[in-house]
Amino acid sequence: MSALTRWSLVIATWFIVAVVLILPPLLVLSEALRDGLPTALQSLADPDAISAIRLTVEMTVLSVVINTIFGVLAAWLISKYRFPFRGVLVALIEIPISVSPVVAGLVWLLLFGSQGWWGAALDHYNIHIAFAPAGILLATLFVTFPYVTRTILPLMEQQGRDAEDAATLLGASFWQILWRVTLPDARWALLSGILLTTARAMGEFGAVSVVSGHIPGMTETMPLHIETLYNGYQSVAAFSMAALLAIMAMTTVGFRAFFENRARRAALAGDAGS
Repeated sequence: MSALTRWSLVIATWFIVAVVLILPPLLVLSEALRDGLPTALQSLADPDAISAIRLTVEMTVLSVVINTIFGVLAAWLISKYRFPFRGVLVALIEIPISVSPVVAGLVWLLLFGSQGWWGAALDHYNIHIAFAPAGILLATLFVTFPYVTRTILPLMEQQGRDAEDAATLLGASFWQILWRVTLPDARWALLSGILLTTARAMGEFGAVSVVSGHIPGMTETMPLHIETLYNGYQSVAAFSMAALLAIMAMTTVGFRAFFENRARRAALAGDAGS
């Protein structure tokens, strides 16, 4: 490749990155601070804004914990054993990546809405899923389910089963093997998957928008509250919330990149030592 071609590719890549990835957050931040930092902070102190932030954090934490547990177990099962319909299970885990989140929200609404299949029966026992935090959690779990599994699955497959079989012969339990043998080698990949799940959960809009009902102060997450503010012509408040959400997501992604680089350096150091 000639020097001219190489530099042309470098310039074109940086131009696209600047326009698509760098410019939008900068514009969001500038719009948020258009009337000054005190005004932006005051909009974030609104009760509905605080409720949206709290609900987003709660749903993110719950979905990350649940999907981490089930994602690790699913990756361990798929990577360590061969069983009928294993390929079907892998394909099912990847469905949320290919299916529109709006479709997922409609499915939960069809199942748990007041006119849905199970909605009336649940309402009889005063159990509310649609238009309630439980529905938001289900929607967030669906869209974030694959990330932990798909992140650690290749590494677990590469590990093989020799060390785990040896631990089994020595009398170790399943949880001891998983915690002390399998996960230590996969810790950086696991952390990367957790952070990716966190970033995705915080920014989910489509599925949550359908199943939440957009009730201010009750079922509005940060992305939904941004839409409400913007549609209400409260642009500074909307961009202030958007800036906060962008900072939270970019911080999470930044930590993920840091830990991935650290994992690569550790792997290179291990290869050099051997």
